[in-house]
Amino acid sequence: MSVRIIMKLLVETREQLDDDLVRIAFRHPIRPQLPIWTPGAHVDVRLGNGKIRQYSLTSDPSDLSRYAIIVKRERDGRGGSDFIHEHFTEGTHVRVSMPRNNFKLATGRGVLIAGGIGVTPLISMGRALSQSKMLESFYFCSKTSRPSIEGELSQFCGDSLSTYFSNEPDSQRLNVASLIENLSSDLHIYCCGPERLMSEVKHLTSDWNPDQLHFEAFNASEDQKHKAEPFDVTVSSSGETLRVSESQSILDVLRVAGYVIPSSCRQGICGTCECGYTSGEVIHRDSILSPDARQDRIMLCVSRARVSVTLDL
Repeated sequence: MSVRIIMKLLVETREQLDDDLVRIAFRHPIRPQLPIWTPGAHVDVRLGNGKIRQYSLTSDPSDLSRYAIIVKRERDGRGGSDFIHEHFTEGTHVRVSMPRNNFKLATGRGVLIAGGIGVTPLISMGRALSQSKMLESFYFCSKTSRPSIEGELSQFCGDSLSTYFSNEPDSQRLNVASLIENLSSDLHIYCCGPERLMSEVKHLTSDWNPDQLHFEAFNASEDQKHKAEPFDVTVSSSGETLRVSESQSILDVLRVAGYVIPSSCRQGICGTCECGYTSGEVIHRDSILSPDARQDRIMLCVSRARVSVTLDL
């Protein structure tokens, strides 16, 4: 576990892409280049109202003079997108973290499936796959047409791009079942979008090699059957054992006990509070860790344990 470095960046440009979409580009006020990042990465954006939100980088990783994000205004959201749309004007100073990547490109040809604003992490990934001649196809679904995003995608995807808009009378809906049925299982699938879309893709690829499947969640999945139970947490470095009640998270209990634990989303989707564990039966409730990683890694903000767990802190 490591603390993410925070940079004070300047809003260089603000571009209104649609009524509810804005592109914000950041640059460093002094340095000519920002830290290196890879396609699929995101940054934490610290808002002036005390909130922290994660946004995928949509710019070109080869151009380190700027970072760009695209933010959709969610009218029924938690307030982060509203704040950005209202207050992030050109010249504003914003605290932005070093990039983190939980959605990395693998080696091999890739198929990208995006739903709505879930297209944002796939923009840089599609660009990179296209440049390396590894882009098999890019499927973009949305309720309405997004000309600015479509135009950007078509510049590097060409004929590999297919678009589907459910509220447009002349547009077809993406038949996910037919799509998956006709894909070779040696391809890599990268999917980001609404839970319904990702669940369908996961179900239809249940017999695939899990190493070929890559998903990014913007919101935590709801687990209606989960009932929180109390358990014990032991910190291996100190030997201290702490009780986690049914209404507390491991993260909260550790912080009250004086342990310095970085965190951001508190939904199990950003990876900031990832930690190792050496024993115990963990109830994983995050949307990031792979089956292999779950053997010895845990997200402290949402995951729990049966009876007890020993943390590698």
